[in-house]
Amino acid sequence: MALSRIDTTNMIEDVPQSKIDNNINFRNIIINGDMSIAQRGTSASNVSTGYHTCDRWRVVRGAGTLNVSQETDAPTGSGFVKSFKFLENGSGANPGATDRNFLQHRIEGQNLQYLKKGTSSAQQLTLSFWIKATVTGTYIAEIFDNDNSRQVSKTYTISSANTWEYKTITFPADTTGTFDNDNGSSLQLNLYLTAGSNYTSGTLNTTWNSNTDANRAVGQVNALASANDLVQITGVQLEAGDTASDFEFLPTGVNLQRCQRYYFQDTAFLDINIVRVSDNTRSSGRLLPVEMRTTPTFTSTSSNEIGNTQMNNSSPRGIRFVMSGSADNVPRYQAYNLSAEL
Repeated sequence: MALSRIDTTNMIEDVPQSKIDNNINFRNIIINGDMSIAQRGTSASNVSTGYHTCDRWRVVRGAGTLNVSQETDAPTGSGFVKSFKFLENGSGANPGATDRNFLQHRIEGQNLQYLKKGTSSAQQLTLSFWIKATVTGTYIAEIFDNDNSRQVSKTYTISSANTWEYKTITFPADTTGTFDNDNGSSLQLNLYLTAGSNYTSGTLNTTWNSNTDANRAVGQVNALASANDLVQITGVQLEAGDTASDFEFLPTGVNLQRCQRYYFQDTAFLDINIVRVSDNTRSSGRLLPVEMRTTPTFTSTSSNEIGNTQMNNSSPRGIRFVMSGSADNVPRYQAYNLSAEL
């Protein structure tokens, strides 16, 4: 049987070169940068520091009465359909010297080794995102090396109130201090909204240096100074190199699984894999959809579980429940969550 030669000369002539050059899978260091996954719910009021609404995004709240939500408002024609929204729901944030409000993303060190930080071959990082804010002026984006207490900050400008604007920022390479090769929080991206004088009284540190708080957010406007001031963010991408590529959209299922490594919200009844331990004890368990970052913390989110049911054991791969009492019942939780957040 004769074999034919396939002429590949013109097979991809209609594909833009940029689509070929930028097709590196998982080049975005950020998880859920399109704000599409929100296992905890779509809104939270008067929040404190912690994780609320959009997965993998940690709110640091130091001043004001802050509401956060996942919104369907996004920049037209960008491909995004969701955004993360901050709303000042009080009379306005008036930060004290030690107060800050910012949106934070924490990243495991073992996912950052290819950046070669702390060596002569260290790579630059480029941040790109969409933002809309009521207050115009200077804002601060910061990268913080949690392993070596080093940081670098850059400014960007909101030019028009309540208008979606696209921003790109390139951070220099750091040849000092390697990231730990483990599942701990090595790198933090901080997008500032407000900052007190302890963080604004020095000179902005625009090259990598050991941390000095006074140099971290110099020039940051108070984005939440008045009632109903808002900030919305979406399309966050952080990647190696000095150029921002097109946002890396992932299938919803893939994005969800990446988020579930850190947080898993389950509303299913746990009445599977029942094992008789004794006449008055029954056991139930389930495997988790993905291996979590570490052994998770269990929290029941339902008010009508079967009595005397408690979590007996857990691991990054699964959980086990045991119920003591009536032999006719089985362990079951209507709703719960597991957290292995950084």
